[in-house]
Amino acid sequence: MTIQEILKTYWDHDIFRPMQEDIIQSVLLGHDTLALLPTGGGKSVCFQVPAIAKEGICIVVSPLIALMKDQVENLKQKGIEAVAITAGMSKREIDLSLDNCIYGQVKFLYLSPERLLSELVRERIKYMKVNLFAVDEAHCISQWGYDFRPAYLHIADLRELHPEVPVLALTATATAEVRIDIQQKLKFVNGVVFQKSFERKNISYVVQYEENKLRKMLDIATGVKGSGIVYVRSRRECAEIAKFYHDNGIRADYYHAGLTPDERSKKQESWKTNKTRIIVATNAFGMGIDKPDVRFVIHKDLPESLEAYYQEAGRAGRDEQKAYTVLLYNNADRARQEKIFELSFPTVDEIKVVYHYLSNYYSVAYGAGAGISFDLDLGAFCAKYKLDVIKTLNALKFLEQDEYLSFNESVFLPSRFRFEVFNEQLYNFQIQNSGWDAFVKTLLRSYGGAFENYVRLKEFDVARRANLSVQQVIEGLKQLQEYGVLSYLPQNDQPQVTYLKARQHPNNVYINKQYIEQRKATYLKKINAVFTYCTRKQCRSQLLLTYFDETDVDKCGICDVCLDEKRKQEANDIFDDITSEIAQLLSTEPLDIGSLIGAIKNGTEKERLDTVRLLLDAGKIKFGGEKYYL
Repeated sequence: MTIQEILKTYWDHDIFRPMQEDIIQSVLLGHDTLALLPTGGGKSVCFQVPAIAKEGICIVVSPLIALMKDQVENLKQKGIEAVAITAGMSKREIDLSLDNCIYGQVKFLYLSPERLLSELVRERIKYMKVNLFAVDEAHCISQWGYDFRPAYLHIADLRELHPEVPVLALTATATAEVRIDIQQKLKFVNGVVFQKSFERKNISYVVQYEENKLRKMLDIATGVKGSGIVYVRSRRECAEIAKFYHDNGIRADYYHAGLTPDERSKKQESWKTNKTRIIVATNAFGMGIDKPDVRFVIHKDLPESLEAYYQEAGRAGRDEQKAYTVLLYNNADRARQEKIFELSFPTVDEIKVVYHYLSNYYSVAYGAGAGISFDLDLGAFCAKYKLDVIKTLNALKFLEQDEYLSFNESVFLPSRFRFEVFNEQLYNFQIQNSGWDAFVKTLLRSYGGAFENYVRLKEFDVARRANLSVQQVIEGLKQLQEYGVLSYLPQNDQPQVTYLKARQHPNNVYINKQYIEQRKATYLKKINAVFTYCTRKQCRSQLLLTYFDETDVDKCGICDVCLDEKRKQEANDIFDDITSEIAQLLSTEPLDIGSLIGAIKNGTEKERLDTVRLLLDAGKIKFGGEKYYL
């Protein structure tokens, strides 16, 4: 099939979006390619179409586990085989998935960057017929980027396994410095760069200083018709603000990474079909969701960087119709950001203490633990050792940078199971254990493919079909696992820590202090750019575009600063026109206030009176008790 036929067959689109076809052709010609497409520009099509067009498998590296899972589900719905290997999966589950990539019909293998550290994964990739390496959110490879992920640095190692395979790096936001860094870190050879302007001419960027943010958020939702997104910092706020909107007669719901896939899917669908008008969310929301008619995006709090802000704000107005993005801030926000900055950079000693406490928490002995994963209840861990949560979270990230462990924040993994016996052996088990027959038959009827792969399982559905309680289903699955009939992996939504190497003695734990100082400087630079954006009275679009190294751009004319300038200019013009009229009228004869105001043709009555007062105060006209004169 041609790439146009692939687009029509699987996406039902007749033509590609701007730049997509050029990027795809570059990849098909075997060029290393960097594609910068704004949010909603259709990045996934740029690697999915050429990968389908070529024989072999495409390996996609992405830091966003929820998005990886969504894309895998979407591909499967199109009849395209895809698998994702993420944290939380069992070794057996990973083993089967990798086997299917080598011997099966899998076209896409999605990996989190941390998985590239696994010798098992790298060894198996050697035997795959790889046609493309796609690196999503490629800015994460650059330490100058706003969301640097140390594990991304290992992506270049894949090139040694398949040196002839091209790399496609994709991102929505990158400064010139980051663009150069991406290509260097991915070892581009004669790379090609495609970049669409970051300008969004239909978006009105608004920044407002506001003490009462709730009232303002209600005003915006009332004043701007259509669908909206409100971004907040915490999961608790998501639910609270959604309820606030609901209590004020606006259909709203909330979304965050702690929800189950079913809950996320239902909330997304309700919002996409406009049954829910406003979705209140953490930054987990929006990736991969293509809703063109979002009329406004509100940021209740200051974003961590202009890159993050641009991505999130850019979810408004993808249909090219007028849309608004509103950033609310006050003095408390600045103080909060400065506090977060302090907590984001623990000392070397504090990082070592977290590592020591963590190993004690899991009873990991010195020299042990390599490759083992543990669920982490961050709140319970910090409470036990009297640690600050934000500082601990950042200590874990620095331990990840120095490759002592990997840490992935909460992501929901549904229950899965797989039969560990062949069909015939299962049949014999049913005959010999008649009490299990009905339960096993329910599993067989409900879930296909469980002899080959782990399949998603919903205990509630099994309970309903088998006329059992959910607890009885869970106990039944565990017992069948003990019999060796199946393997059962219960659902999990805890963050996870994986030891990348055996526990080290404190004297052997080396933390790169220079790297911490570098990150500190980068963080400070980015948050200062956010403060500048909020406080400088310059066209908002110009400020954003200049940040992304687009300097020769006109004012947008529709942001709050441009509109304010227009209003002031119009007021000045009206003042000049009224002043000219007054001078002309009074040059003929003195007039009382009523006659003077009545004779002026420009402006409103208030504008005329204000102009008379200003001219009087300036001594340009005089008042003789009853009449005005020059």
